[in-house]
Amino acid sequence: MSKKLKVIISGGGSGGHIYPAIAIANALKKQRPDIAILFVGAKGKMEMEKVPKAGFPIEGLWISGFHRKLTLRNLSFPFKLISSLWKARKILKRFRPDVVIGVGGFASGPTLEMASRMGIPILVQEQNSYAGMTNKLLAKKADRICTGYQNMERFFPKDKLKWTGNPVRADIRELAHLKEKGLTHFNLDSSKKTILLFGGSLGAKTLNEAMAANTKILQENKEIQVIWQAGSLYIEAYQSTATAKLPSVQIRAFLDRMDLAYAVADVVICRAGALTISELCMVGKPAILIPSPNVAEDHQTKNALALVEKEAAILVEDQQAKQRMIPEAIHIMSNEALSKKLSQNVRRLEKPNAAVDIATEVLSLVS
Repeated sequence: MSKKLKVIISGGGSGGHIYPAIAIANALKKQRPDIAILFVGAKGKMEMEKVPKAGFPIEGLWISGFHRKLTLRNLSFPFKLISSLWKARKILKRFRPDVVIGVGGFASGPTLEMASRMGIPILVQEQNSYAGMTNKLLAKKADRICTGYQNMERFFPKDKLKWTGNPVRADIRELAHLKEKGLTHFNLDSSKKTILLFGGSLGAKTLNEAMAANTKILQENKEIQVIWQAGSLYIEAYQSTATAKLPSVQIRAFLDRMDLAYAVADVVICRAGALTISELCMVGKPAILIPSPNVAEDHQTKNALALVEKEAAILVEDQQAKQRMIPEAIHIMSNEALSKKLSQNVRRLEKPNAAVDIATEVLSLVS
């Protein structure tokens, strides 16, 4: 009888880190049903709520990011780092994992650093086309590095790399049969073209401002309707705007059924986080990507450019969103050849077995 495997998955801070981590955990469970999996996250971050909901135990470290601008919050960083390294070592000694996986985010640094010092095999999963600081620092110590994008040799040792793609939620795989249900769910007209706009659970300020600035053009284009996910931070401010009151616009704080939203969309307008782009590749929808300027190393622009270079998406810069976002969406929907080209090209970038492939790499590290 083979010994029970133990794996720690560390990281989080955003859905872009958490959902792939949960997908990897589920893929490991499928391959080895008896496996014991423990998550290590950052106290106060969303993983502490999302991971238990997905059915996995989690422990939290007292850790946060280091701000590049001079700020008083940086004064506590050395103490948090020492505390997290100490606690990570304690967790590793008690749980005794066979492999440790880092998915990016604050907690993965201390956990993988201590695992490396203790001689435990480590696997790094880098979701973005531009590697994060934590993963770049851990690269030399990693036994395997699974990437969401190709051509990552400029950041990581080539012999450790495996292009797996990024794991995405399973419920968006088959959408064709969901369109009718989606039209009913969002109270949409089947004879009109649909724009799906979203900016993450909190919302994206620029995308909301751009929607509010385009009331006239949306009013004039009677054959177009919009699902507008404004986000929990912005819903109160925008639900009373003239745009939100148009009969062709459905405004929501949050989209609880992304599968149905994707199913009805003719074009998608969104940010360019790694998880979002992986979802677009899977659903094969024409997309306008508006990278957030408020992320480390401007990695969202680099994510978007990786698609633009393959004629698989349209990029609109953040400061141009008000002028270009809606007109570009209308142009795509009125140009069947362009819409088809974008859809076909983005689907070619899909890696549908990402979670399974990463799980296989994890298991291969078990000596």
